[in-house]
Amino acid sequence: MASSIDLAVDTSALVAILLGESDAPALLAALKAAARIGLCAPNRTELLLVVQSRLGDPGVERAKRFLALEQVQTVPLSEALADTAADAHRRFGKGRHPAGLNFGDCFSYALASREQVPLLFKGDDFSKTDLRFALQPMP
Repeated sequence: MASSIDLAVDTSALVAILLGESDAPALLAALKAAARIGLCAPNRTELLLVVQSRLGDPGVERAKRFLALEQVQTVPLSEALADTAADAHRRFGKGRHPAGLNFGDCFSYALASREQVPLLFKGDDFSKTDLRFALQPMP
């Protein structure tokens, strides 16, 4: 079965782009190079919470506009994704593995893993897993 997306994106990459961090141009270029981008529903919530805490309500609206403009598809949380996220924590979770994936990371991992697509992220945590990544890891 063909995947409905060709790139999964983690909250870390979207936050870096929206906050204009130094690696935002490279992350944005990788995002724009993908035709069908997926963001797991819990990661959308995580993104909006982080942006709200850093930029307030205008930041939330900006994030929503950005997701719509870039046609980032919010992928609903299915039982299969939830189970894969739980397995990701068992295998790569904080305190269990050098990757140290947190709760939100496990959903990004689950989406990329189940769809068998690269993950766009910031940092080096996912590079310690078995996922393919869209860019070389950025600290």
